[in-house]
Amino acid sequence: MDLQFTLTLLVLVIGFYMAWNIGANDVSNAIASSVGSGALTWKQAVIFAAILEFCGAYFVGERVTKTVERGVINTELFLHDPMILVLGMCGALLGTSLWLQIASFFKWPVSTTHAIIGAISGFGIFISGWGVFRWREVISIILSWVISPVASALISYLIFLFLQKKILFALHPIRATKKFFPLFCFVLFTSLSLNLTFNGFSAFSLYFTFAPALLFSLSMGGLAALISYPLLCYATPLLQLSPPPKMSQEEKTLQVSIQKLLRKGPPDTTAPEYRFVEKVFLYLQIISAGYVAFAHGANDVSNAVGPVAAVLSILKNGGKISASTSIPSWLLLLGGAGIVTGLLTWGWRIIETVGKKITALTPTRGFCAEFGAATTILLASKMGLPISTTHCLVGAVLGVGLARGISAINLGMIQEIVLSWMMTIPASAFMSIICFYLLRLLFL
Repeated sequence: MDLQFTLTLLVLVIGFYMAWNIGANDVSNAIASSVGSGALTWKQAVIFAAILEFCGAYFVGERVTKTVERGVINTELFLHDPMILVLGMCGALLGTSLWLQIASFFKWPVSTTHAIIGAISGFGIFISGWGVFRWREVISIILSWVISPVASALISYLIFLFLQKKILFALHPIRATKKFFPLFCFVLFTSLSLNLTFNGFSAFSLYFTFAPALLFSLSMGGLAALISYPLLCYATPLLQLSPPPKMSQEEKTLQVSIQKLLRKGPPDTTAPEYRFVEKVFLYLQIISAGYVAFAHGANDVSNAVGPVAAVLSILKNGGKISASTSIPSWLLLLGGAGIVTGLLTWGWRIIETVGKKITALTPTRGFCAEFGAATTILLASKMGLPISTTHCLVGAVLGVGLARGISAINLGMIQEIVLSWMMTIPASAFMSIICFYLLRLLFL
């Protein structure tokens, strides 16, 4: 059999296997909080996330794929022997996949971004030394790993703090929900629409500049806000909760006092008013879960198809390493299909860990965490930064927890997750080197 055909088939199979492992492990971050809060059943969450993960990977995944493909190591150092780079990328994919499958088996939510970057770095350093790095790109990636959880935590913290003050700690939560829920709808739909329209359809060669994309997004957010108010008014009598009377000045003063007292502890969420609030925000959490799934597919498909794109480019050019490569749509299609397959088969293992063991979740808390994480992830995707989705969501959950008090966070589980992050880079690097040598013995 022709060597080029064999290597092409091999890298496509390994790339799909890598995407499968991403779906099995990392994709749980997108839907675990919705399952944990009861907003969606496991089956509903899987189907919902599968569709949006695929759309994110196919429509927005190209920019980050280019960063992983050639932004970590200097591929020009392999010009004398491009086959080493081909086998190295295959080894990085295979080694990362094996580590991810081990982590999924033990239900450890590890960072697939850390794993593939560590694998490529380990192979590169072992073959060509520290000079193989593109240090400017590597430093920006490392900084994004630090900045992304902080940004997610800050966004989630501020949103939940606002939600607590204006709705959960209000004297009349139902009326406060009617007043501020349209605002949340406006922000969510505007943000989602902007990320979809602003250079978000490159797969179809459709590009919108910022001004028309912003105008369209503001229109969509305004429409969502207008629709949400009559829907809330319709839902109130269905739940047998009549709207409270207009507040007097004395009641307003009393509300301020109540808010100060409640900041020292959570409100009684078993009361009918709070059940109403949580039921209303349940729908926003479902939308925000889709937002996270779309963002995850956009960012993490690169971990599978980035190295594949580098290998296919070399094989196509007869062993020559080109300065730039276009990412074919069918390759993003393959990565998206692999992610969905992994989610449908082994995704339940990590969902069980992330959805139930980090913190107690409700629809209001889950919405704030998911919105903060998704916003950070999609902004990074637009910038071409392969950040860790796990980092973003853990940071977002911590932000919500800090707004409620540090006691609301399961610090033991956070420590385990951080430890798994620390293990991921060296483990994937070591396994990628072993896989590279096995492949070199087989093909060279």
